[in-house]
Amino acid sequence: MSESTAPTGSPATVNAESIGFVAAASLIGTTIEWYDFFLYGTAAALVFHRLYFPTFDPLAGTLAAFGTYTVGFVARPIGGVVIGHYGDRIGRKSMLVMTLVIMGLSTCGIGLLPTYAQIGPWAPVLLVALRLAQGFGVGGEWGGAVLMAVEHAPERARGFYGSWPQIGVPAGLLLSTAVFTVLARLPEPQFLSWGWRVPFLLSVLLVGVGLVIRLHILETPAFARITEAGAQARRPLVEVLRTHTRELLLAIGVRLAENASFYIYTVFVLVYATEKVGMGKETVLGGIVLAAACSLVAIPTCGALADRLGRRPVYLFGACATALFAYPLFLLLDTGSAPLVWLSLVVALVFAHAPMYGPQGAFLSELFDTRIRYSGASLGSQLSSVVAGGLSPFIATMLLPYGPATLASYLIVMAAFTIAAVLAAAETRDRAIE
Repeated sequence: MSESTAPTGSPATVNAESIGFVAAASLIGTTIEWYDFFLYGTAAALVFHRLYFPTFDPLAGTLAAFGTYTVGFVARPIGGVVIGHYGDRIGRKSMLVMTLVIMGLSTCGIGLLPTYAQIGPWAPVLLVALRLAQGFGVGGEWGGAVLMAVEHAPERARGFYGSWPQIGVPAGLLLSTAVFTVLARLPEPQFLSWGWRVPFLLSVLLVGVGLVIRLHILETPAFARITEAGAQARRPLVEVLRTHTRELLLAIGVRLAENASFYIYTVFVLVYATEKVGMGKETVLGGIVLAAACSLVAIPTCGALADRLGRRPVYLFGACATALFAYPLFLLLDTGSAPLVWLSLVVALVFAHAPMYGPQGAFLSELFDTRIRYSGASLGSQLSSVVAGGLSPFIATMLLPYGPATLASYLIVMAAFTIAAVLAAAETRDRAIE
């Protein structure tokens, strides 16, 4: 695979072959990191409340497990700020290598962690510490992976190539859920003893593959030109807050519905379907695998549509679909019928989530100038993830006793915020990347 042969310190020349390599590298790296991150959500729903909070009653234990899950989202803006700062100062590539190592080590650590029965209260404390490390790593990962693709992409294909790192989310979800689905078939004593640990330990092998690939990608042409001119921002975060406050708030707003709904569809649904509806966890995991597989096609399709129609129309379609499908989603889940449950998850991820997530990489990147793009896009994205993604399974579990109408209302409120933010934002499709 050919890469730029531009001399050191000069802008890289990117051809169709090299952008394909960069996009593939971004996809593989984000798949590995999201595999690591999603493992925790599945384990929190199925395992952690029993092994790390055994003194709690079932509902309280599940809330405690989701509380540790939320901690990872709290750490994500910190990772976005710290890693974004250095991404704007010294480059995108080195930060992507560092985030991959952080995620791999913390995920492997969770797989080796003793339980409450073995070390008592230290077990949940260490679990929270490792989850914080995961959140820090993924908080800096998203911005770098998206910018690597968007800043390398041809002008009229930024939506499409910017969606490739986004494909890493359903790919990581598909991979992590598939591994858990296989191991969940073990007899329960074996699954709780060692089976749940295997997916976490496999992360070491995946990270090794990801590092080899990421070490071979080039710095982006946009950042190379900034470096050549000596025009890097001295304090990127301060500059974002001073000059791009409106863009930062819009970035937070456009992510609310996408992030909240995704973790309802992929994490909370495990609790809802197994504990309220009484379905087997293997059946629900199978539906998530199917929906994630469909998203592998839906996300780049929506990214390409955003290049033709604009970011805002495609994004608005997804936000409106989230609101309209909120109540039917829970009605279908309540049937307990495997085909209908699987259908509900496919519709939710393909027609509601993908139209928002596909264009998002380009949309958020284009809101900010090159000098501060890593910091601005990362901070906006990750602050929203705390409010939406991190809290949504926890809030939904608290709302569970009040019925599906209340749960649907929560999704509708998140969608309303996103619709307002998208309408307030300018169309960025034709905006120059530099």
